[in-house]
Amino acid sequence: MVKRMIIMLLCLGVLFGGIFAYQAFKKSMMQRYMAKHTAPVVSVSTMKASMSEWQPHIKATGSLRAIRGVDITTELAGMIRTIYFKPGAQINQNAIVVKLNDDAEVATLHALQATANIAKITYERDKAQYDIKAVSKQVVDNDAATLKSALAQVAQQQATVDKKTIRAPFTGKAGISLVNPGQYLNPGDKITTLQTLNPIYVDFYIPQQTLSQLKLGQQITLTTDAFPNQTFNGKITTIDPIIDTATRNVQVEATVTNPKLLLLPGMFGTVEVISGKPEQYLTLPQTAISFNPYGNVAYIVAESGKDAQGNPQFIANQTFVTVGETRGDQITILKGIKAGETVVTSGQLKLRNGSPIAVNNKVVPKNSPDPATIDE
Repeated sequence: MVKRMIIMLLCLGVLFGGIFAYQAFKKSMMQRYMAKHTAPVVSVSTMKASMSEWQPHIKATGSLRAIRGVDITTELAGMIRTIYFKPGAQINQNAIVVKLNDDAEVATLHALQATANIAKITYERDKAQYDIKAVSKQVVDNDAATLKSALAQVAQQQATVDKKTIRAPFTGKAGISLVNPGQYLNPGDKITTLQTLNPIYVDFYIPQQTLSQLKLGQQITLTTDAFPNQTFNGKITTIDPIIDTATRNVQVEATVTNPKLLLLPGMFGTVEVISGKPEQYLTLPQTAISFNPYGNVAYIVAESGKDAQGNPQFIANQTFVTVGETRGDQITILKGIKAGETVVTSGQLKLRNGSPIAVNNKVVPKNSPDPATIDE
């Protein structure tokens, strides 16, 4: 029994020794494999984080509206005799736009003027007779009333004749003509539109919490996708004294210079209101930040020794950052990166924490603070 027990223990010792030896061999082989198959080097672009002057601003979307704009129409019905305006041309205030046929009205005016003349002659004659006590005071009073009534009828008819000549209520640019000579117009029928385009209004809404940053005369800049390479300047002229209870936003009106008449009513634009004094902020290209649900991430470049030829090797260390406002291609960094640190600006999709990198700055992302700047 003792001999068998010894044999069994020896067999178990050999079995377990073999298992431990196999595990040690496997671990050694895995280490050798991992040593030969390190993470691939990722090519990235980098830049040093630096401080730059940052002008605080409020950004909003707005709609353009003419300083003065109206659809020209008629108060009285009538047949169009002559069209005086040219579509798309500038029209001066009180310039004739359209003249309606007023022959009947002018004839009536002449008849009323004749009646008024007779009433005036009668009044003057009876007044002279009254001075010598040839007629009573009542006759003179009746003549005066008749004269006033006749003159009032003349003035009323003259106003009717004047309304047959449709004039521009203000100086502006005419739109497309919607009428033709000989066409019959009813009251309210549109003839054309008239718009004053320089300057022009832009209406936009801002949240109530930014209301304290606004004041009359504050400078604004306007950009529109119709003219992406241009920026239009203006200033705030009106702040609505009531806040919308549904959105808690306040409407703001700004006046924008438009000397070339490029901006038109109804256009959509982006408004930036300059607020506060310039401040110094740490800025980076927006491409340097990876925006994730769990936090915003950037990669800081660190040296990790040297290769066999003595050249420095670099790795990318992941860091969480707190970001602020954006302008153009830039974004402000409030926390997580210090000035002077080198940050990866492109190629982050292939990176992990500690990934080896190779810096290649032949092609770098845009880093312009001006949204209106177009790189040639």
